[in-house]
Formats: sequence, structure tokens, C-alpha cells
Amino acid sequence: MKIFYSEGHRQHNPPFEVFDGGERVPYLENPDRMDKVLAALRKTDWAEFAEPSDFGLDPILAVHDADYINFLDSAWTEWLAAAPEAESASDKSAILPATFALRRKPRVPKSFLGRAGYYMMDLSAVIVEGTYKAALASANCALSAAQFIATQVPSTANRPQSAFALCRPPGHHAGKDYCAGYCFINNAAVAANWLSSKGKVALLDIDYHAGNGTQDIFYDRADVLTISIHADPDFEYPHFIGFADETGAGAGLGFHHNFPLPAGTDDAAYLAALDKALELIMVYGPWSIVVSAGMDIYDGDPLGKFKVTRDGIREIGERIANLRLPTAVIMEGGYANNALGKNIGTFLEAMK
Repeated sequence: MKIFYSEGHRQHNPPFEVFDGGERVPYLENPDRMDKVLAALRKTDWAEFAEPSDFGLDPILAVHDADYINFLDSAWTEWLAAAPEAESASDKSAILPATFALRRKPRVPKSFLGRAGYYMMDLSAVIVEGTYKAALASANCALSAAQFIATQVPSTANRPQSAFALCRPPGHHAGKDYCAGYCFINNAAVAANWLSSKGKVALLDIDYHAGNGTQDIFYDRADVLTISIHADPDFEYPHFIGFADETGAGAGLGFHHNFPLPAGTDDAAYLAALDKALELIMVYGPWSIVVSAGMDIYDGDPLGKFKVTRDGIREIGERIANLRLPTAVIMEGGYANNALGKNIGTFLEAMK
């Protein structure tokens, strides 16, 4: 299996994030996650690593607001130029605004901190000096995986070859014009949009958290079917989106589906929801699939409350692979680092 990976992700390494209640904690979405995955995949005899190609900004600007991307590009420089009274460099070690925009048709502020609060949804989308470059490299990994599967031919007899984009930062919480939940550029959405020029595409999100950014980007489109299986936002992040009655708008009405699941969801309950999602994909009839693969569904993940086992993860991969469609797997969450490598390796082995 082709594995697209860039060392550029290491440029994004925030010193902390802020949990509910104001607790400052070490950043959970850290480079160690990739090291654990790399170590596991390098022990296999089927992982073939490749550097991503540089696709430029056009595929990114096709799904993200240009002013938002410009903000990501210039944020660090503007941050250093703002508040020159900071006593030390450590006072500016990370960008985290104190004011966030309620999206009731607000205007984009002129001040840097105002724009930061407009374009940033929460206190886990921490920006540091290398964030933008790392996010670009991550998006290029996803686009390279999409480009690879575009050469594959769907078959009812054999599985087309799939590809894995080992993306960091992840992407599915990033909307058209905002970053959120460790995500800055929506890698899966960028890949799915690129593939949509060749025909209908399905994007299946199996991360523990609802793919709010992906929903935002494709909500009024019919050329990309989007499905998210996740923890019910009534009790889990992102709280404001991901409910079952959100099914698209305009031309996209009926082309988005959420499967919110309760805390404690086990293998059987998860696979039952997955089967319903796969039925929707088969009815839609796409020529390819993009999978937002979050391993935070695993029992014991520090940010999850599901009880999915590694055997369950293997079965999820098997059932997706049995669609026999060209598939680009995009890395999303998963924060039980010591188990992450084995979990994603198990999933990908089932996808081969």
C-alpha cells in the first residue's frame, strides 16, 4: 500500500492547549502520534512510503475561503508584530485568542486578534510558527493519495489498490473559513473535491468526533456524498453540529448523513451504523471513496468514550474494502499513542 508522508508535520508542535475549565495541558495532537504510526507501518512488508507532491494552493482554495488561508499564512508574523509590550518570547509561544465570533453574520474584524477569533473556533486549534507549512504538507499528502487512487479501476472481482495519507495536522474539523479541533486545512475535503472532477465521490468519516468542517464544506453539494459516524454532539465535541436531522441543503439536500452514537458504543453497535452508511454509499454509486480515519473510536482513547476494540477496527476496514472502490484513507484523530500504530496498521492491513 502506498503511504504518503511528510516530515513537514514536525513544524507544528504547540506547547499546550486549553481544556474545558481553562486547564492548560500538553498538546495531545503531537509528533509522537506520527512516530508511533511510522514505527508500526515500517514493521510490515506491505507499506510503501512516498513523499507527497506539491499541488500548490488551487486545490485548497477550491474548498477553503481565500482570506482564511491568507490568515493562516500570515498569522505568526502578525502575532509577533502585535502587542510589542510582551515581556518575553514565551508570552507569544502560541496564538490563542480570548474572543471568538458568534457566526450571526459578523463582519471580519480588522485587528489581528479580532480576525484570530473570527477564523479560530476553539482553544485546541493552536497556531505556532510552523503550523501553516505543516498544514500545507498534510494537505499535499491527502492530494497525493487521491491522485494515486485516481489511476485505479473499480472492480467487482478484485479490490482496487488503496492509498493512505499519513496526515498531520488532521483536517476534518476545519471548515470553509475556520480552524478547529487540531485541524487547519480539511485534508479529506480537499482530496474529495479534487476527485469529484472525475465523478461522484463518497466521503466517509469514522473519527470519534463529528466531521463538522467536512459537513460545512459539502453541505449544499450533491457531487460528494458525506457521511459521519461519531459520538452524539449532545454530549461530545463539537457540540453544535453532527445531529441526525442535518441532511444537507439546497442541491445537497439528502447528500449528507450523520450517525450520532451514544457513549459506550461497542463493536456491534458501531458496525451496525457502519452497515447503514455503506448501504447509502452503494445506493449513491460513487467511483471512489475518501475515508477520514480517526482511531479515537478505540476503547481507552483519552478523548473518546467508545468501546471499539482492535478487532472491531479490523472489521471496519474489511467492510469498507469490500465495496471494492478506489479508496484514499486520510489520517484524522487517535490519541492513545501507544496503541495508535497498531490500530491504524490493523485498519490499513484490512484495506489492502
